[in-house]
Amino acid sequence: MTDTTDRRVTPIDLSRRPNANRYLAGNYAPVEHELTAFDLAVTGRIPTELEGRWLRNGPNPEQLDDTSKHHWFMGQGMVHGVRLRGGTAEWYRNRYVLDAADRAGDLFGANTNVGGFAGTTWAMVEAGNPPAELDYELNPRGINAFHGTLDGPFTAHPKYDPATGELHAMSYHWPDLIDHVNYTVVGGDGRVTKQLAIPVPDMPMMHDMSLTETYAVVYDLPVTVNMDVLMDGYQFPFKWNPDRAARVGLLPRDGAADDIIWCDVDPCYVFHPLNAYDAPDGTVVVDVCRYENMMVDDRVGPFTDSPPALDRWVIDPATRRVTETRIDDRPQEFPRHNPRVGLQQHRYGYTAEVKPDDVNLHGATIKIDFETGTTETHEYGPGRGGAEPVFVPKADATAEDAGWIMAVVYDATTDSSELHILDAEQITEPAVATIELPQRVPFGFHGNWVPDSSVAPG
Repeated sequence: MTDTTDRRVTPIDLSRRPNANRYLAGNYAPVEHELTAFDLAVTGRIPTELEGRWLRNGPNPEQLDDTSKHHWFMGQGMVHGVRLRGGTAEWYRNRYVLDAADRAGDLFGANTNVGGFAGTTWAMVEAGNPPAELDYELNPRGINAFHGTLDGPFTAHPKYDPATGELHAMSYHWPDLIDHVNYTVVGGDGRVTKQLAIPVPDMPMMHDMSLTETYAVVYDLPVTVNMDVLMDGYQFPFKWNPDRAARVGLLPRDGAADDIIWCDVDPCYVFHPLNAYDAPDGTVVVDVCRYENMMVDDRVGPFTDSPPALDRWVIDPATRRVTETRIDDRPQEFPRHNPRVGLQQHRYGYTAEVKPDDVNLHGATIKIDFETGTTETHEYGPGRGGAEPVFVPKADATAEDAGWIMAVVYDATTDSSELHILDAEQITEPAVATIELPQRVPFGFHGNWVPDSSVAPG
């Protein structure tokens, strides 16, 4: 492995990273270098059909005036990437997603998700700014406003419809959208085809959405802007609102805001749904990682108030009722599924075990069989845990679980990271390949596999 670039970019001396703010300690802390490394060491065999880039995004804060009030969701986005080709790991790169000029004054910094669409690579952010575009080697290209057609915010979690080639987004934006969120549809050419304002009170933190063939699903839940939090000096001014109702909305995809079917749910918060689909009986089924509450007392992160568990919601638009069923009690987050069954009934899902009181945020990778009600786990060993499990379908596969799971693994015993490739059909077996990374990858948020067939190099 040969490093060709080693540029110090984050002048924060955290002295082996102990910190009173847990989101600046250990592997939450930023890395201090942008690296390029070639010919990464591999244990096992990388499937030769995997040709493209594994990418992952997260905040990598620079200078901080008050570390005690730093929120995990804040800080400039940094993408880490590994390029696979011909059964080898050709390179690793990590780069800030915005150059110095674009980073100035941008608190969120496109730090939440990253993926490929319409021939480009995008880094996307939680709270609404347009995506930041990257070239194939992860160098910043500036803000992408969809060829000038985006009038307003975007999201870190657009949903893709394989039948139409469209992206669908539900976006909030602090502090610009006070009384509504935006529903946006982007065509396969990367241009906006629809924008719709949806009135909602109190400015909720609407992190994600779901999509079916019939509906866009709106999660209007009681984490809202709180001016007391802002006045106390915290940059992310959202807090649990116990006096506000929780509801989920079914917006007909060709409808107006007045057409939304609102259905009450028990008070809770959802960052991430797994998948959604229209059932034959007219109901809508969504699987979600559900929190009893969120940001009640914690002003700097999401995990100390209540753990997330996996639930199934069946939403009946005729009765406006939601039936909630617990699928798995274990704390888990970052759910994924085979993208080939997106918007369709799925049998399998994959999540990352959450261990918020441990030195490692993550534990096992969990495989859920919704048909049998059983689960299997891939354990990484003492002091090790796998982050969000990215599912890549095997070439020419027909079985839903025929695919590769790609997860970055942090080893707290060595303070290092690896990229693991698992066989999803045999999830309990050892990794088929383990790729050594030249530096640790901080606990960030989301990533994707971007095959070379979807984004041309350059």
